[in-house]
Amino acid sequence: MTQPLGVILAGGQATRMGGGDKGLLPLGGSTILSRVIDRLEPQVAGLALNANGDPARFADLDMPMVADSIGGFAGPLSGVLAGMDWAAGQGASHIVTAAADTPFFPCDLVPQLMLAAERAGADMALAATPGGRHPTFGLWPVALRDDLRRALEDGLRKVVLWTDKHGCGMAEFPNDDAFFNVNTPDDLARAEAML
Repeated sequence: MTQPLGVILAGGQATRMGGGDKGLLPLGGSTILSRVIDRLEPQVAGLALNANGDPARFADLDMPMVADSIGGFAGPLSGVLAGMDWAAGQGASHIVTAAADTPFFPCDLVPQLMLAAERAGADMALAATPGGRHPTFGLWPVALRDDLRRALEDGLRKVVLWTDKHGCGMAEFPNDDAFFNVNTPDDLARAEAML
């Protein structure tokens, strides 16, 4: 498997944070999204941002923007599909996704996902910790994009229902806090403390 492309999932509505882009919130002299980019970029062959609405708000990032092609905020799988479609145009076989509101994910996420897929004899893998699976952190084969599009058009929203159908490795990480995500103002304060 060649080095995958990376896609940061920022297509949610951030309702618990009062709306807007959680990734653009300040964290330790930077933004949450900048910290996500700094962690993912060295691990992938290229990077895009999945976000909906006016792309101009991310213009300073100087990276491709990919919007959901499935309407109605269909959840993270819609962002995965948007990333797969972008990657197909780049000739890539796989993407790795990371959530835009999770600034502490492991710096070896991509190699661990690739290893987990290989061990499982699968084309995809999700991150997991003792607390459970983290389905926005995954390795996804671009070849399954039409299958995913059909599933989303048929109303599927739960990531693990789709991944389990296709066989999926699990990359086990020891620390739940590595996948701590910022959903509320209290979470933002906790993230500051975690720095």
